[in-house]
Amino acid sequence: MGEYKPITNDVSVDVESGTVTKIDESKKSIRPAQHRLVSLDVFRGITVALMILVDDAGAFIPAINHSPWNGVNLADFVMPFFLFIVGVALALAYKRVPDKSDASKKAVLRALKLFALGLFLQGGYFHGVHNLSYGVDLSSIRVMGVLQRIAIAYLLVAICEIWLRNDGDDPPVDSGCGLLRKYRYQLLVGLILTVIYTILLYGVRVSDWEYEIQDGTSSPQYYYVKCGVRGNTGPGCNAVALIDRKILGLQHLYRKPVYKRTEECSTRSPQNGPLPVDAPSWCQAPFDPEGLLSSVMAIVTCLIGLQFGHVIVYFKDHRSRIMLWLIPSCFLLALAFCLDFFGIQMNKPLYTLSYTCVTAGAAGILFAGIFVLVDVYGLRKPTIAFEWMGKHALMIYIFIGCNLLPVLIQGIYWKKPENNLVSYLIYINYFVHN
Repeated sequence: MGEYKPITNDVSVDVESGTVTKIDESKKSIRPAQHRLVSLDVFRGITVALMILVDDAGAFIPAINHSPWNGVNLADFVMPFFLFIVGVALALAYKRVPDKSDASKKAVLRALKLFALGLFLQGGYFHGVHNLSYGVDLSSIRVMGVLQRIAIAYLLVAICEIWLRNDGDDPPVDSGCGLLRKYRYQLLVGLILTVIYTILLYGVRVSDWEYEIQDGTSSPQYYYVKCGVRGNTGPGCNAVALIDRKILGLQHLYRKPVYKRTEECSTRSPQNGPLPVDAPSWCQAPFDPEGLLSSVMAIVTCLIGLQFGHVIVYFKDHRSRIMLWLIPSCFLLALAFCLDFFGIQMNKPLYTLSYTCVTAGAAGILFAGIFVLVDVYGLRKPTIAFEWMGKHALMIYIFIGCNLLPVLIQGIYWKKPENNLVSYLIYINYFVHN
């Protein structure tokens, strides 16, 4: 059972579960309300299910796999949806903060735990389906990842919610404009982050660079990437990758970037395949899709989710909530397509502004729809599985991130460890596609 914090004089919310409760003044106790904001869990559960779907079926169905570079496919909505719902939950968890310093310390501790867990899961310690070796070389461990990005966004947005608010100066919130006025400093932070990201993406000059590929069976192969450009958003010469190379180091980046499936780098694009004879030199270069600069816009997505959570806190009428969610969501979608039309293309690896808008807008509409079905009309039975998955999202992610299922399957083999079902399925997949 989580700690209850008040939302209004007679309503409070459970920090961890999002359960809305009513305070019984006559008995000076808290009794559960008849209504629970199940939509939070359902949305999170649908995102988890979507993650599992695209991870398992994406290799066979390119339309739902991550886009090789520009453009948005179904898989590209998973990360922003997680960030969005983190923001919504933070609005409930930190609506009343008696001790800001103590709340900040707890937020830092939670973020560090989540970052450390992500480093452990995605750093390379657990084996993948292509090998049976465990352990990770600290000189080449991957620093960033999904949980690390969520941890960074969680911490920055939690600090904003704790410190950047006007609790006594502004009049009571009774409209959308009042909500914007109360949290104007949080919106200013989002604007500043967007401006910083845009300036760095289009203003930093990317010089020529080189990298090496070493498979352990032969001498290292060196590749030289010619750039000398500014404002380029292609795979080889963008500022997002440059900042990661300079700060994190090439050896700590993701080694299987999505642009290996582009037409320039794969004869079977949009699927993985052999390199074309005239493939660019950057095709095999490491690139982290959860890098440092792109995480700046991930924080913006979380901030948008935070504002949607504020609607839950201050508006009890269903119609008001839905309208205050749908109007900005549609605006974000329209802005995204306008930006894409004028050249700021939707791109998940770079986490461009148009990508931020289209995914946040889609998240807002989906969340509003789930709220109507589950919390307004009470249709919980069709979503009971998603609700369970949402309550245990981190556990499910750990199960997948540790490759526990492949570990169990690969533990049963015929005479040699290599003769197992996972290796057989990998061989069949390779044979079918080649």
